[in-house]
Amino acid sequence: MSTITIKPFIGNYLRRSPKLHPNSKKAPHFSLNYSRRSLFSGKANLRFTDYRRRRNLLLRASSTDAAVIETSEEQSDVVFKESFSLKRPEKAEGKIAIRLDKGNDEENWHLSVGCSLPGKWILHWGVHYAGDTGSEWDQPPREMWPSGSIAIKDYAIETPLKGEAFQEVKIDISSKWSIAAINFVLKDEETGVWYQHRGRDFKIPLVDCLDDDANTVGVKKGSGIWSGSLGKLSNILLKPEAAPSKGESSSNDGSSVKSRRLEGFYEEHAIVKETLVDNTVSVSVKQCPETAKNILYIDTDLPGNVILHWGICKGDTKIWELPAMPYPTETVVFKNNALRTLLQRKEGGNGSKGLFTLDGGPSGFAFVVKLDENTWLNCKGDDFYIPLPSGQHQSKENEESNSSQIVNRSPEQSQAGSVYTDEIIKEIRNLVSDISSEKSRKTKTKETQETILQEIEKLAAEAYSIFRSSIPTISEVVSEAEVLQPDVKVTSGTGTGFEILCQGFNWESHKSGRWYKELHDKAAELSSLGFSVIWLPPPTDSVSPEGYMPRDLYNLNSRYGSLDELKVTVKKFHEVGIKVLGDVVLNHRCASERNQNGIWNIFGGRLNWDERAVVADDPHFQGRGNKSSGDNFHAAPNIDHSQEFVRKDIKEWLRWLREEIGYDGWRLDFVRGFWGGYVKDYLEATEPYFAVGEFWDSLVYTYGEMDHNQDAHRQRIIDWINATTGTAGAFDVTTKGILHSAIERCEYWRLSDQKGKPPGVVGWWPSRAVTFIENHDTGSTQGHWRFPGGKEMQGYAYILTHPGTPSVFFDHIFSGYRSEIGNLISLRRRNKINCRSKVEITKAERDVYAAVIDDKLAVKIGPGHYEPPGGHQRWKMAAEGNDYKVWELS
Repeated sequence: MSTITIKPFIGNYLRRSPKLHPNSKKAPHFSLNYSRRSLFSGKANLRFTDYRRRRNLLLRASSTDAAVIETSEEQSDVVFKESFSLKRPEKAEGKIAIRLDKGNDEENWHLSVGCSLPGKWILHWGVHYAGDTGSEWDQPPREMWPSGSIAIKDYAIETPLKGEAFQEVKIDISSKWSIAAINFVLKDEETGVWYQHRGRDFKIPLVDCLDDDANTVGVKKGSGIWSGSLGKLSNILLKPEAAPSKGESSSNDGSSVKSRRLEGFYEEHAIVKETLVDNTVSVSVKQCPETAKNILYIDTDLPGNVILHWGICKGDTKIWELPAMPYPTETVVFKNNALRTLLQRKEGGNGSKGLFTLDGGPSGFAFVVKLDENTWLNCKGDDFYIPLPSGQHQSKENEESNSSQIVNRSPEQSQAGSVYTDEIIKEIRNLVSDISSEKSRKTKTKETQETILQEIEKLAAEAYSIFRSSIPTISEVVSEAEVLQPDVKVTSGTGTGFEILCQGFNWESHKSGRWYKELHDKAAELSSLGFSVIWLPPPTDSVSPEGYMPRDLYNLNSRYGSLDELKVTVKKFHEVGIKVLGDVVLNHRCASERNQNGIWNIFGGRLNWDERAVVADDPHFQGRGNKSSGDNFHAAPNIDHSQEFVRKDIKEWLRWLREEIGYDGWRLDFVRGFWGGYVKDYLEATEPYFAVGEFWDSLVYTYGEMDHNQDAHRQRIIDWINATTGTAGAFDVTTKGILHSAIERCEYWRLSDQKGKPPGVVGWWPSRAVTFIENHDTGSTQGHWRFPGGKEMQGYAYILTHPGTPSVFFDHIFSGYRSEIGNLISLRRRNKINCRSKVEITKAERDVYAAVIDDKLAVKIGPGHYEPPGGHQRWKMAAEGNDYKVWELS
């Protein structure tokens, strides 16, 4: 049995030749730093209580200051008592078993992949065809699909493993299919974890494996299972640059391959799965009337040695301080601002307990639980905060403190941040002065000036990031006059602020061959529902039928319909008052011909580029451009937007689409692949009414559970918007992911961030956030990140009442949700809710979320109870459905 390192990939994401990510189409591998992070413990409502006539704690101090705990029926002064749920990571070890067996003859083989650990395991796999140098991942022939398999776009399939104690899947292989290798990864669908081989896909070569890949399993170097013509291909296929050594025969008669055929193999690879185990920690506080001291008793069922990392807080601050001595036994001082106490093991070893005696001055007791050097347990990403009696007059604020982030920022730290920001601003000014002076002397080249401008924009983005993180987030607010009289001329790509977007297709729409005609017939109906913008599918000639592998950009005869049908459909939408967005793929483009080395990087049609238009750092397509300014998409040549001729051609093409087709704006595909400054250039050249980018990135997960704090995730989206200087919005993937998790797990507290604001992009830059719950990748027949079934209307109740620009998925409109969605759209329009509307979150608890928007609408989602402030005298019910309600100001 060989033991290897299997790296898990945490999160919901899609795969694209050969990537794993929740990108709608393509994104680079998400690499997990495998040191453990702080885990969330369940929500608890903190409150002061009076537990009279109960079994209360009597504390007797000994000479060593250790307390002896007794129980009594006597009345005592217990002022706080609460239990918190904890989720502790626990490892389960198992194995992935891979077996290749010969069938009835030399041309047929059987591959089986199994896993010994419990879970809902999925084999995500594809094949590499002999002679195909363009991609290592393709879908296998239909005859090869085991039962239960589903297609993943056009490059892979997913097959569930079956069994009880040991789950496995079996795949039949035949030489007639000319398959050179099988690639796969294993996914645990319950936790969202993907398992690879040494950080890469498992690869099983079926021809000579001359390159010693680290991810190759089963087949030894120089062996293969196919004889004949496919065996002859192997030397050329996997190492085309290799040439025979002097005196070495270059014969290709296949005899050597035949004599080294593989008879089969069996391998086991170690796998470690992280699961979360439920535990609790209970805290009670008693105030001693004789000494006025506060006595905390902490009890937990956590196994092993448990260390409490703790400190006290004074006044209104949440800054940790050391308490007055003496300290409990087994306590050490940590960096002069916290203590670490080893809790005492209970008799029988079932958990630990601890006693802490504090003076009456502190207002709170803050702590986290340390299990080992890498594992910490806390409260939704924050410290546990226990209010003490001296702060009882602030009990309401203290009750909310466990839903707020505790920031330990000293005045010196704030000053340091300010000094750093000042230095950045100074550097920007110097660069501006430099480019101005050089312009006057006309000595700077245009390329150098653009480089300086790029540096300025990057510095500005950095300064903006520091500014946003160092002050409270201020929501964008517009006056009533601005709401009633939006600007008529809009050239920034962000519309008027009142847009409601419809995604006008799904993953299967191309199959009818007449999708434009079908949309044409639905235009009046979509207008009557209240939609003001529709997003149409990619219009260009494409290698993939869905349109996301474009080839000839000026050829607009696609699987969705002809050029003329597209123009008629756009005109029809304009007649009913709906703006139209074109879905443009600018990151990559499929070639029409191979170069002299057999690489697909020669483009056809009107834009007949060559390898100079391809980035240099994508090894698959031998580009001769500059290095990529973003993340590479390995299924097609990535376009080098730093080339002036490329940008000129793209701007000309986009202007042609605006004029010839009548598009009003753009949906920009996979914008992670190139710098946002180029997007700004394209938008300024085309002056769209509205533009939105797909910046898809993995949210942060710890052992399969989404972290409460997703600030880093939404900051990356904000940074991209900022790189475009705000000329485009972006899909609010952060809000999608948090809504998904909150509704699926009944954890509605996730819908409020540490500052009581919406936790997605909509909480920081609402006018640039395009909110959604589903699209053609996450839902439809792909279902890569499908919103919790039967609960879609909770999601729409949220995005259609909140700021941001809501986007509604086509499948949900023409389904049983049509009337409910139409009612919510009507409410939004009637109350003039817009992308900058003000949100006041009034409740965010385990089973209910509620908010008031612009003092005009109140909304509640979740099974819990909520009534808006003022009750029925002030509010009237306007919409109601499965676990959601919306009230309108009466």
